[in-house]
Amino acid sequence: MSMDTLLYWVGMAAVAVYALTGVLDSARKRMDLIGALLVAVATALGGGTVRDLLLDRQVFWVVDQTYLMAALSTGILAFILVRHRRLPASLFLIPDAIGLALFTIVGTQVALQWHTPWLTASLMGVITGVVGGVLRDILCNDVPSVFLKGELYATAAWLGALSLIALQALGMAPVEATWVAMGVVLLLRLLALRFKLTLPALG
Repeated sequence: MSMDTLLYWVGMAAVAVYALTGVLDSARKRMDLIGALLVAVATALGGGTVRDLLLDRQVFWVVDQTYLMAALSTGILAFILVRHRRLPASLFLIPDAIGLALFTIVGTQVALQWHTPWLTASLMGVITGVVGGVLRDILCNDVPSVFLKGELYATAAWLGALSLIALQALGMAPVEATWVAMGVVLLLRLLALRFKLTLPALG
């Protein structure tokens, strides 16, 4: 599988997973279909949009509307499935961790392909992975969880992005490095949730 093909399908999966988390979170606020879809689309497309604007490249879902269609269709399906069900507040944590891993590494690879310096590329990965969740929390009238004391989130994304860059610098093929780095982000986030791993906080 070529890198471009891998990034396309991983990016599509990330869009779908983050759209699902948007609907799951909006269910707590008892939103209607339009509200839930707005949250789903913002969550799924927000991080990549900010990344592309910062890199001065064409916004990915404007160039290929399949991403937008994936976000909308996943949002509608998720809304139908969860509409009449009482859901635990933590239900979206696992798909959110998966989406974080997928989007972070896709964003980092896109930035590397755009010939950005390694530190910038790693931060572009974090932006791609985190901004969607920030928009989701804001639209659901919550303080973005990434700004609160809690289990490692942006840190897990950044360490995964840096691991991708390091693995490729050490000679690992980009496709293999992509899979390994996604695993790093996901593992770190799940371990943080399981063992309540946090960074020091003020106060």
